[in-house]
Formats: sequence, C-alpha cells, structure tokens
Amino acid sequence: MQIQLNTDANIEGRDAMATRVSSVVENTLRHVSDHITRVEIQLSDQNSDKKGGSNDMRCVMEARLEGRQPVAVTHHAATVDHAVDGAAGKLSRLIEGILGRQRDQKRDRTDPTPFELNDDSTTLPRTQ
Repeated sequence: MQIQLNTDANIEGRDAMATRVSSVVENTLRHVSDHITRVEIQLSDQNSDKKGGSNDMRCVMEARLEGRQPVAVTHHAATVDHAVDGAAGKLSRLIEGILGRQRDQKRDRTDPTPFELNDDSTTLPRTQ
C-alpha cells in the first residue's frame, strides 16, 4: 500500500508529520491493506487566516481499492492528529463495509438447486 501526503501551505512540520500520518494510516488499515493499492491524504487548515476556531483542520483520505472505484472520506477536527485519526477510522469502516458486502454477494451467489424428475414427471428439488 502506497501512501501519499499532501498539505496546504499552512500546515507545519511536513516531514515529521508525514512519518506520523503514514504510521497511523498503516496501523489503522493494516487488516484491509491487501485490498488497497494507494491512499492519498490531503491536510488543510480551513481557518488559517483567523488562527483559531474549533474543527478547522481538515483531512481528506482517498483509498484506491483493487478492481473498484476510489473511495474517500473527510474529517474535521481541532488538531491535525485528531483529523488524521478520525479520517483513518472512517476510511477503515468504509472499506470494511465495502469488502463485507462484496463477500456477502459472493457467498449469496449460488447456482440454483438442481432439479430431478420423479416418477410422476413433476420437478422436485434434489435432496442431499
């Protein structure tokens, strides 16, 4: 799984943050990482000109899943760390749901029960 981090000009400490964010994403998505080719993360400060306010840090995470369209989530929080944690959790739950539905569809796709003709030429399901 490849992780790409993008930040706006108002986010400080990009190198240290990239390491921290990558660690959070890898740990949170570890159980579904076999299905993910890439995660793109965009961090931004929505109130950079006002310096303050609650929930002004925004984290958008987009995951590219094998054989599927990309999926994305957004989380707003007071700090970058909280925004990343929230978005990673949302993305994990979203991917788990997608993969769960995919498993259910595969499980539910069964061939119709074979039919046999009995002596009076009516069809009955085959007993096992």
